[in-house]
Amino acid sequence: MRIRTPADLGALIRNTRKKLRLDQSTLAQKIGVSRLWLVEIEKGKPRAEIGLVLRTLDALRITLNATTPETQFPKNPDTPVVDIDRIVAGARSPRK
Repeated sequence: MRIRTPADLGALIRNTRKKLRLDQSTLAQKIGVSRLWLVEIEKGKPRAEIGLVLRTLDALRITLNATTPETQFPKNPDTPVVDIDRIVAGARSPRK
């Protein structure tokens, strides 16, 4: 699952918690936070202490994998480079 927003992360936490058949109180107690904190995270609270978020993910057995442009799109001399920005700009420019 690709996480782009706090709401995406909250949905992942909520869905995983439910799949594991944990209620909010039980999970909150397990990670050492209040139930209200967990409710806010599941709703996509944009500002949360990263340590607590990581502890939550660990308690749910969710692992994070980070990619950089280099690892996501490794350079291969045989692969043609596509400049999507140029394509979009060309499509938006007025026709002559």
